[in-house]
Amino acid sequence: MRVLVTGGCGFIGSNFVRYVLRDRAEWSVTNLDKLTYAGNLANLADIADGPRYRFVRADVSDAKAVAEAMQGCDAVVSFAGETHVDRSLMDAGSFIMTNVYGVRVLLEAARDRGIARYLHISTDEVYGSIEQGAFREDDRLTPSSPYSASKAGGDLLAQSYYTSHGTPVIVARPSNTYGPYQYPEKLLPLFITNAIDDQPLPMYGDGMQVRDWLFVEDHCRALVLLLEQGEPGTVYNIGAGNDRPNIEVIKLMLAQLGKPEGLIRHVADRPGHDRRYAVDTARIRALGFEPRYSIETGFAATMDWYAAHRAWWEPIKSGEFRRYYERQYGERLRDADGGHAPGRQPSHEA
Repeated sequence: MRVLVTGGCGFIGSNFVRYVLRDRAEWSVTNLDKLTYAGNLANLADIADGPRYRFVRADVSDAKAVAEAMQGCDAVVSFAGETHVDRSLMDAGSFIMTNVYGVRVLLEAARDRGIARYLHISTDEVYGSIEQGAFREDDRLTPSSPYSASKAGGDLLAQSYYTSHGTPVIVARPSNTYGPYQYPEKLLPLFITNAIDDQPLPMYGDGMQVRDWLFVEDHCRALVLLLEQGEPGTVYNIGAGNDRPNIEVIKLMLAQLGKPEGLIRHVADRPGHDRRYAVDTARIRALGFEPRYSIETGFAATMDWYAAHRAWWEPIKSGEFRRYYERQYGERLRDADGGHAPGRQPSHEA
């Protein structure tokens, strides 16, 4: 299979490219990525010269570049997107452009070229929050942030191309994914790297927001299964059943790192913060999917990776990231500490 992966230099995309090239010896990958702040060539540097891998730097909103990159491909796996809720609250425009218009460009190219399989990666956040139970794939979408609303828009657009044009779209709605190469604006890599440097951990609100924690390799295995066995026109939830509150997860992380819980700072919550996500995964489990990583084994692997790869994340936590971090957390942390600056700020940390 010749696969076009969009956003393959990001967190899940780069892990997927690695997984496919390692686990499917007859597959080849073309990786189309714009290389925004979260797209990093270093994520795939060790396989960049491989005979089954090709990189194209382009924006998914560029119809000509997308059409050229898709030429000769059998399948599309669409990761490309703006993904961080906090940034969407600051400026929703880029989220709409990439997560909706970019999806439209990809779908048009896939329809024109008769692509055999189109896997669209959405998110469990499109459902919104649920107090009890779990969302099924046919439940109503009630997104709470500009990010999740833009993902819902792209998700529904992809499904409409199956209904209107017969484009063989499969939609995946995965839960909260973590693991190596995750950009450190997200909760777990931010807190791991801050804790390694004995920096405060800005925990939104009481930290009792519940997420299902899915290790990235399990996520990639599920996506390959959907490419091979998923039914076009169908939505599949992906989860691990590792439902834990954020505060519990971070305390587990600190214990495994041997760091004190006193690093946690409860700061002002973000607007519209969903309380609990949960998805019913019976549909994909019926295809044979079973997660292999518990939260303990997945966390151990993740923390070992960040501890061993300071050279990867330390340069990231400077420049643009440093400005973002101060804008997002600076005042919150000062308020949490009674108006005082929160401890030592080394040159590599935001």
